[in-house]
Amino acid sequence: MLNIKRLLKEVLPHRVLKMVSGLFYGWHGDYSSWSEAEKKSSGYDSGEILEKVKRSALQVKDGLVAYERDSFVFTEVQYSYPLLSSLMWIAARNNGRLNVLDFGGSLGSTYFQNKQFLDSLPVINWCIVEQKAFVEAGINLFENDRLHFYHSIAECIKSIEIDLAVFSSVLQYLEAPKKTIEEVKSSGVKYIIVDRTPFIEGHDRITIQKVNPEIYKGSYPCWFFNKASFLSFFTPEYKLIIEFDALDEANINSEFKGFLFEKTMTT
Repeated sequence: MLNIKRLLKEVLPHRVLKMVSGLFYGWHGDYSSWSEAEKKSSGYDSGEILEKVKRSALQVKDGLVAYERDSFVFTEVQYSYPLLSSLMWIAARNNGRLNVLDFGGSLGSTYFQNKQFLDSLPVINWCIVEQKAFVEAGINLFENDRLHFYHSIAECIKSIEIDLAVFSSVLQYLEAPKKTIEEVKSSGVKYIIVDRTPFIEGHDRITIQKVNPEIYKGSYPCWFFNKASFLSFFTPEYKLIIEFDALDEANINSEFKGFLFEKTMTT
């Protein structure tokens, strides 16, 4: 008998399916503080997540699948062409050198996504800053002369002269995202890319995201930002070069965006 989930996907329009699935998982609520949302969240098993991501990332490394995102594997790479063109634009302006700090970059999802193009550069150092368990797995299983793993922004910047910082689907999961951005800004990095980040009309909103159990079981706080307020945090030190649509979507009225910023002032 046909699986009920597969049946729904076949007979329901995408918009209706998103609304129905949002009743069970997705983003909900408008909480007054991060701590309030955190108390009402179940958290997640970071060990389970790491094992799922590791299995998928190893398949990409071994050439068995083309691409991994959020532990899901794909037979074809799903490119974010604005992100890719931003990376190559920066490299072109930097004589083919690209030293990247990828904050919250898992086990190299964005690096492997764009590896075919990044490998054409004469100098590429993709430096991932992650949680301790991810860093240990990254060093043991994935690190090479181009892909590196670090425990903190400070450790990374001390090791390599960073040209670009990337925040992809990560700022919304930090209790104090502006503090992390400020740490990168104060380092003097010339370019910043923000990708796969949700925005909403009105005030910044704290929600609880209940994860689709097909990925893993868990729920945790998640920001939806006011775009004007978010962009103002980068000025006047940085100017916005491009704004682009990101791949994600949510069950609440919002948009996922990406941005490329360039440093304009010395500090």
